Amino acid sequence: MATLSAPLLRSHPGRRATFASSPRRRSLAAVASPLGFVKSLSSGRLRYTAVRSSSTASPSAPETAGATDAGAATEAVAASEVEKERVVLPTNDSSDRLLRIRHTCAHVMAMAVQKLFPNSKVTIGPWIDNGFYYDFDMEPLTDKDLKKIKKEMDRIIRRNLPLVREEVSREEAQKRIEALNEPYKLEILESIKEEPITIYHIGEEWWDLCAGPHVETTGQINRKAVELESVAGAYWRGDENNQMLQRIYGTAWENEDQLKAYIHFKEEAKRRDHRRLGQDLDLFSIQEDSGGGLVFWHPKGAIIRHILEDSWKQIHLQHGYDLLYTPHVAKADLWKISGHIDFYKENMYNQMDVEDEMYQLRPMNCPYHILVYKRKLHSYRDFPIRVAELGTVYRYELSGSLHGLFRVRGFTQDDAHIFCLEDQIKDEIRGVLDLTEQILGQFGFRYYEINLSTRPEKSVGSDEIWEKATIALKDALDDKGWEYKVDEGGGAFYGPKIDLKIEDALGRKWQCSTVQVDFNLPERFDITYVDSNTEKKRPIMIHRAVLGSLERFFGVLIEHYAGDFPLWLAPTQARILPVTDNELQYCNEVASELKSRGFRAEVCHGERLPKLIRNAETQKVPLMAVVGPKEVQARTLAIRSRHNGEIGTMPVDEFIRRLQLAVTNKSSL
Repeated sequence: MATLSAPLLRSHPGRRATFASSPRRRSLAAVASPLGFVKSLSSGRLRYTAVRSSSTASPSAPETAGATDAGAATEAVAASEVEKERVVLPTNDSSDRLLRIRHTCAHVMAMAVQKLFPNSKVTIGPWIDNGFYYDFDMEPLTDKDLKKIKKEMDRIIRRNLPLVREEVSREEAQKRIEALNEPYKLEILESIKEEPITIYHIGEEWWDLCAGPHVETTGQINRKAVELESVAGAYWRGDENNQMLQRIYGTAWENEDQLKAYIHFKEEAKRRDHRRLGQDLDLFSIQEDSGGGLVFWHPKGAIIRHILEDSWKQIHLQHGYDLLYTPHVAKADLWKISGHIDFYKENMYNQMDVEDEMYQLRPMNCPYHILVYKRKLHSYRDFPIRVAELGTVYRYELSGSLHGLFRVRGFTQDDAHIFCLEDQIKDEIRGVLDLTEQILGQFGFRYYEINLSTRPEKSVGSDEIWEKATIALKDALDDKGWEYKVDEGGGAFYGPKIDLKIEDALGRKWQCSTVQVDFNLPERFDITYVDSNTEKKRPIMIHRAVLGSLERFFGVLIEHYAGDFPLWLAPTQARILPVTDNELQYCNEVASELKSRGFRAEVCHGERLPKLIRNAETQKVPLMAVVGPKEVQARTLAIRSRHNGEIGTMPVDEFIRRLQLAVTNKSSL
């Protein structure tokens, strides 16, 4: 997740805000908005089309496996368009001016709220990826209230009031806060350790504890490029036992064109929302009768999961992994050894008493794979040892943080662990990168953002092994030819890591794949091997996941494809449509033949043909085979593609041949 700023802290403006919980409204790990859109004018109508970002490209991924052409945000702009203009959506990192605008907008909004609602109390108001928010202790707000607040903001902006920075002593700041009767600001002041305390004034009418930065005057904000988006609840300090606050979200940009492009982006994201498409296409549900955050895979979603799992297993076997299945629970002592109870307890469910022994639902798979390793003595000749599992884990999440498939309480990780020697680290990491590219490339993910995180201040392991492991990760990335950023000190305490974010059809980046070297668990579980001198040594352990979790990755896929799955992945590949019930017997024979060849086909009838075709297109079925009297007599099918229209009439065997070729190549017919 992108880091939120904390402008009410006396700190670096990039520090994470920790005082109020986030309702995770940014689709949970959609970590960046698209870098740009092409604005075009065609027949008097303005349109925006997403353009590709500058992420690292994987040359081996098939172009045809990407988002399908119908409705994709990356479709080519028609040649008939008479005017084109690229509208870049900057980020807070790329534009200091935009960051200052958003930060100042948060203050302007807070000033407007307190003018309209004098009894409201302010808390914090940071900038975020696509705008800003501010938390208030006040009565619930309505959409009508938001419109009033926006009008007041416009007045403040038009007045072109100066933003003035002032340094005061802690005592003076406390005195002023007490005079305003702002209890939350007193708490914030107590948390500020540095002095002097800085205050930012808007004119002479309103001020806030703040480290900056801001624009010089409110008039430097384009009021037509600012919009208030929504209101949500947020607990003070992120603690559900504290006061529920009103969080107002807004978006702000440098100009009106950027705002319009962003609105287009939001609309497209809404059209692709996996929660709505999951219901419309009957893919999955979350049944409240069974509890929140627990996913029910419906037949159509389950067949896609089956394809994902089958492909995942085949590729892992090809890459020298052994498959595992391990229990969903274990004795609590196992999680004490692993350190999870000490460091991860808030994310684990309560223990259960089984015959006077305490058991625990697993939050991770790592300790199980270590136990499998420890079942026998290993020699240095055995390495590398690679084990993989699609293992279901359970993690406690507050109900307010649950979000479709992106934030759940039970999910299946595509987990794997590699046990190897120190001089094998580089080759094993390179193998993981190759495998990752192969798996993600199937789905058309060709653009990545890659980060290499190095040793933090607090860590376990010697300087020598940290240096060796970090160099191995760098060398593997260099050998792969992938560009990456180094996050100095951002590694886990137990080892350096590589994180990979995939870029979807809208240019959003999603954290999926990770490769982590671990010097901690081998020590905790005292795992060893016998070296060439018959001495016991400790192996290197590498954690890695490619998809992250099946549930979350499925949600990403739904939004990437807008529910319009490619032919090889579609739950129903072909729907056979009789013109009348007279052709029904032949249609059933064709469907049986297709199923016997391993294709997913079904017959639909009982409606007029135009409605049958519309229904198939609404359900995003890639291929339709229309059957009338002529087709029955000639033993043929009239094939229609959802995207390409009429393909033509052909014998059943020819259709099967072409279908098989398309599925094998992961292409369209």
